Amino acid sequence: MDKNLLKQLMELTEEEKSIVQQKQGVIKDIYTSQSNFIIESEKFLRKDKMITVRKHTRFIDFPKHKHNYIEINYVVNGGLKQKVGNDQISLKKGELLFLNQHMEHEIQACDREDIVVNFIIQPPFFQFIFQYLHEENKLTDFLINSLFNHTESGQYLYYKVSDVTEIQDIIGKLLKEEANNSLLSESTMKLYMGLLIIELIKNTDKIQQNEGVLQNQYLVIEALTYIEENYKNGTLNELAEQLHQSVSSLSKNIKKATGYTFKELLQEKRLSKSKNLLETTDLSIKWIIEEVGYDNISYFYRIFKEKYGMTPKAFRSKRLGQKYSN
Repeated sequence: MDKNLLKQLMELTEEEKSIVQQKQGVIKDIYTSQSNFIIESEKFLRKDKMITVRKHTRFIDFPKHKHNYIEINYVVNGGLKQKVGNDQISLKKGELLFLNQHMEHEIQACDREDIVVNFIIQPPFFQFIFQYLHEENKLTDFLINSLFNHTESGQYLYYKVSDVTEIQDIIGKLLKEEANNSLLSESTMKLYMGLLIIELIKNTDKIQQNEGVLQNQYLVIEALTYIEENYKNGTLNELAEQLHQSVSSLSKNIKKATGYTFKELLQEKRLSKSKNLLETTDLSIKWIIEEVGYDNISYFYRIFKEKYGMTPKAFRSKRLGQKYSN
């Protein structure tokens, strides 16, 4: 770990100073706007960002809570003791813990020397990564569960990787990039996070995990990869043929594993792609509609409005207004 970065992380934040001086409990308004303690990514992450890093607040116990995002706890220095579900876990320096958004945990107060950072990651970030993950493993199983778990069961992965140099180096680069906060930081952090996922997959032998696995994860990964690459013209029939599955069997397996039909997953990808094109290009709305696979303009307008609360034209106008007001 870079000594200057560690020194920076050792400094007390304003929240920590307030806790030390006033000896108060967790100020929930900092973390959530809800009555139940679900920490919201919106409190720390801009809407146009998918990844950020936040230092864990020391000197105070955190009561039971969940997140509406995927969190990675990483111990920079010292340790972190917490109860995750029914399991007591003591993270040591260099170890990390994946928590999906359905996992409840409570954390013991950290001392001054206990430096922990939390990676806050929006679940859709991992949808992009699936096109590069073609093998069954514990991490892809965990990510699928986090993205499509309609039963909302909590899951965690505890990685004992303090001795894996490649992982430690990548995390160090992620922390430096967050501290630099340059114009390219968001793109660079996505790249490093992708590399981190690959290294973690290589080290699945170092995982301790709770129960809760998905069946047929291979088929789900292949379906998500297919949709990512063929969202414009892809069909369930073509996918079934490629996987040597019957259409009905594949359809049932996708629905069972994700809670969504193939058609719903395809539509979600098309809408996400159209939203991105509206935000980042000046292409005509008619061209965008055709590009994402629709030929019925009125139908697209209806489902887009259902998803985002406004028409594509209104969405683009709003984004342009925000752009020129900044």
